Amino acid sequence: MEDNDKSPPKDYYKILEVDYDATEDLIRLNYRKLALKWHPDKHKGDSAATEKFQEINEAYNVLMDPAKRFEYDFTGIYEIHKYTLREYLARFKGMILTCNGLGISQSSSPWTHQLAETTTQQTSKDTV
Repeated sequence: MEDNDKSPPKDYYKILEVDYDATEDLIRLNYRKLALKWHPDKHKGDSAATEKFQEINEAYNVLMDPAKRFEYDFTGIYEIHKYTLREYLARFKGMILTCNGLGISQSSSPWTHQLAETTTQQTSKDTV
């Protein structure tokens, strides 16, 4: 998740070929499939395959850690103009529904509970 300023932001969901509200099981499944496909041992001496493999590992490490995934989802750089309408709605539905007070279930977005806790903590700090 730590990019230098010169590299474009990475879309970890697209790297792992999953939807933005993917479950941990689906992320794990796609990670294993892609890791086997791009493993450096299968592509002897191919630096592009090694780079792709490292990118897949980076995406997996961020999306499987709830705190890192929340931070990535909440503070990521959103290049909205690069999304189709369907991708945009899938990517940001948790944030849109939560911000409008409609709420969504924990199962459909892994970070909504953390977002609610953050909001509650901020509200309690403001009242003190």
